[in-house]
This record gives sequence, structure tokens and C-alpha cells, in this order.
Amino acid sequence: MRLRALLDTDALGLRLLGGGDELDRTVRGVMTTDLRDPSRYLSGGELVLTGLAWRHAPSDSESFVRLLDAAGVAALAAGDAEIGTIPQDLVAACARHRLPLFAVGEHVAFATITEYVVRQVSGERAGDLAAVVDRHRRLMSAGPGSGGPEAVLDLLGSDLDLRAWVLSSTGREVAGAAHPLPAPVRAELAGAQQAASRTGRPAPYRVAAQSGRVYALFPVRTAAGADVRATVLSDWFLAVEADAADWPGERLDLLHGVAQLIAVERERRDTARAVRRRLAAEVLELVGSGAAASEIGARLRAATPVLLPGAGAVPQWQIVVARVDWAGAGAEAAPPGPVARALLEELLADPAEAGAGAADRVAVAVTEDEAVALVPLEAAPRAAADGEDGTADSPAPGRPVVLRADLLLAAVRGPLARGLADDGRLTVGVSAAVDSPEGLRGALEEARHARRVAAARPGPVSVAGHDELASHVLLLPFVPDDVRRAFTARLLDPLHAYDRRHRAELIPTLVAFLDCDGSWTRCASRLHLHVNTLRYRIGRIEQLTGRDLSRLEDKVDFFLALRMR
Repeated sequence: MRLRALLDTDALGLRLLGGGDELDRTVRGVMTTDLRDPSRYLSGGELVLTGLAWRHAPSDSESFVRLLDAAGVAALAAGDAEIGTIPQDLVAACARHRLPLFAVGEHVAFATITEYVVRQVSGERAGDLAAVVDRHRRLMSAGPGSGGPEAVLDLLGSDLDLRAWVLSSTGREVAGAAHPLPAPVRAELAGAQQAASRTGRPAPYRVAAQSGRVYALFPVRTAAGADVRATVLSDWFLAVEADAADWPGERLDLLHGVAQLIAVERERRDTARAVRRRLAAEVLELVGSGAAASEIGARLRAATPVLLPGAGAVPQWQIVVARVDWAGAGAEAAPPGPVARALLEELLADPAEAGAGAADRVAVAVTEDEAVALVPLEAAPRAAADGEDGTADSPAPGRPVVLRADLLLAAVRGPLARGLADDGRLTVGVSAAVDSPEGLRGALEEARHARRVAAARPGPVSVAGHDELASHVLLLPFVPDDVRRAFTARLLDPLHAYDRRHRAELIPTLVAFLDCDGSWTRCASRLHLHVNTLRYRIGRIEQLTGRDLSRLEDKVDFFLALRMR
């Protein structure tokens, strides 16, 4: 804004005492001070407000004005409430240094002037930034090389002093300010974003994080008008560390424009995945059709340079199968295959949390109603292989870093559950690593079996790995519900009833006894009981159920009943 605008605003009550030919100077900020030397706090372009408490003698005016002029301030506004009039020595000093001088009326508070200047300057800076953002949008639309989301986030920081991050639906940081957000905060914001999106409320979404900071969330959407369930699990969003509740419309429009700009980058990255998707579809089609191992191997060799540039031959592969199911009206608008593909690509874009290391290296295809990811396993780095990272289970040199089912969804289970709400389910299965084309068919079946095991479990987000297929866990999910209920009721209901009446803790005792492989001393030690007390409880269990816990068959029955609860 220009100094002339301040003089023309009657509500500010400013009187010009000198510098009338300098009123086209630009005001970039405002500062109130009564320090004798405020120069260390000035950056240039400010309107300086002062009550003249620094002036003890006429000579003080010259030194004060000289410091302001050297700092490049736009003008000085002095209040005359304390001394009744503006000293002539100050007027003369400002004239010598060509510094515009205003008198502030007694009835006008410095806070009123400060608020007005801040509001005007902020609006103008937002307008300038909007023009830059618009230019940046055109550059990004024209092609790569524009700096990506980081460039526009830098603009927000430098021009509007806003710290902002682009986060994925899983809380992965796509781009951000100089200081990364802690993982718990990212997960909290991702969950809040998904929950708010499901409600259909207009953005931005206000989130008061547990850290005590407030964030404004702006969705980054690439499919306008689509059913929110088709994108909520994979959308990006812009998180700004600020409370946007009292922002003017211009600033809100600017941030929505930034979100649209980032959507251009998101679309570009999705387009880049088309080649990997096609490779995955070709390999999986060969596997599903029973093609010869040599033909599958040829396609894998062609896929390797695309998925892991410069890695040479990839010794092992894993397969991950995912499905997202929706219930209720309109569920067909969010087909399970494409929704799961977008989510899998997001989950595996940075799989360090799941035990793997390279980013954006997977190929995901849609087959039937599920998404299937082909994951090449890159060898562990030398430092990790030598145990230099301090972990006890670092991979040996050259051994691939394998995706682990138990870690794949551990950090994102909460946010995804909020996006799924009460009408969606995500189930994921992870195969073992295979080192030959012949093994891919078995790996695909293994991942699909693991996903069905996950689907038989309760909860909106469930995952199972290949290691669970070699035990009773593979069989239990396929036992009919009525059989499961009858079997567990016959064995466990008498114990539950007894525990409710007597608080005897027979069920916890049975669990511990089986976990200790029937060892009396180990079980008594775990439960902090005398062995005789333990023997009494086990005897009561046998009496109530008519079973003998010294027999293997009865131990197995109890074990299965507890697992099927």
C-alpha cells in the first residue's frame, strides 16, 4: 500500500507534517517503538509509530531519524498525547532526511493504525502471491521443471509467513516446509482430513492437534464431482499451520488455488504411473494364463529397469493384494479395484515403515475386484547390512529388504479407519518373497489367500501375511459362523459364567496355561500364583467342561476355541 492511502483514510486521523512529495512510498509493514535505536528490528518499508518516550532532548530527534532513514523505513507517525504537540526539532530532522512525518491524533490508538496497515498489506501480498501462483500453475501445466509443490510452498512461507505441507491420505509427507512434521502429527492430520471429507463439509477443515497447534486443511482433489469414497483413501491435502477461521475471502481463495495447483502435480505423477501399471497388468496376465516361466521372466526383466533404474537383476519379488469394499447406497460409485489400486500405490510409495526402502518402485494393476501390486525387492544398503544402523536384525549383505505385513498398515491404520468410517473395509494380503518367475503364480495365490484370511477378521482395516497361512490361522476363518459359535460356547461359556459369578479368572488362567505349553511352574510364575492355586483353577476348568487338560486333544480344542472367540 502507498503512504497516500493512509492520509486519505479519515478513520486513522493522520495529519501530514512533512514529506508531501514522498507519499508514493510503499508501506510493507508497521512497527510501534519507543526505543532510542530500533534499527535492529527494522527490515525496511515500515510505518514506524512512536509515542516519543525516547526523546529527552532536542538533539535526540536527529539521531533517531537518522537511524530510521538508514533502515529504509517508509514514514514516521508520532503521537502527541503525552507532550501535546510534535516537537519542531523532530519535524526539522525528518525534513533533512526526507522522511515523511505524520501526527497521530489523541483520539486514535496505535492499535487501530497497526490493524489497518496489517490488513491492507496482507491483502496486497496475497494478491501478489496469487499472481505468482497463477504463473506457476501455467508453468506446471506446460511441463516438468517448475519445481513442483516445494516451490509454491516456499512462496507461502516467504510471502505470507505460512508454514505448509502437502500430505497424503496416509500421512506421508509429499512436500513441506523446512521443518518436517512429526509422524504422530501427520497421522492425526490425515485422519482428521479423511473424517472431514466423509462428512461433506466445505474446506478448509480446522484441526486443533494434540501438540497444541492449529492447522487448516485444504483437500487436493483431482476428480471433481466424484463420490468421495472413490478418492478419500488416496487424496492428498494441504496442511497449513494457521487458524483460517478469520481469514479474509481473498486469502482463502489463494489457498484453494494453491491446492488446485498441487493437484496438477498429483495428476502428473498419476500419469507417470501408467507405464508401471501396464507392466504389472502384463506380468499378472501371463501368470494368470499359465504362460511359460521363460515368457514371464522376459517381462520381469523388461520391468526391472522401469521399477528400479540402475539396479540390474532383481533377485526377488513380492505380491500384495488389496481390496476396498463399501456398503450401502451408492457403493457402486467407488469400485473396489481402482480404489484399492490408488490406495496401494500410496501405501507403497514410501514403504520404509513396512520394512522396505525404495520409494515409488511398485507396479499395481487391477484384476477383477482387487488391486495387485508387484513389488521388486531391492538389496539392503551396505551400512544396514553391516549392522551400522544399530538394529539387531539388519539384513545380510545383498539380502533384499522384504515387505512385512505386520508393519505395512501399522502407522496408517487409524487414518484409514476414519476414511472408511462405518461403511467401508480394507483388507490386504502379503505374499512371501519369491526368486523365480515360476514362483510368482504361487505368490499371487498366497497373497490372495492371506487377503481372505484378513477379510474374515473384524475391523475396518485388516492385513495378513504369508506366515499366517502355515498354521491353524489359515483354517479358522473359513469355519462357518454357526459352527464357530457352537464350538466356543460349548467349551467356554461355562467358564465365562463361573468367572462372572466368582471373579475366578478361569479364562485368563486357561490362556496362560496353554501359552506356557502346560508348564505348571512357568504358568504360576507368569500369573504370580502359588502352584497349588494354579492346580486348583485348572481342576475347576476341567470339572466345569468335562475335559482333561493333560490330554493333547483337549488342549487343542481349548486352544482353537480361544482363537475363534
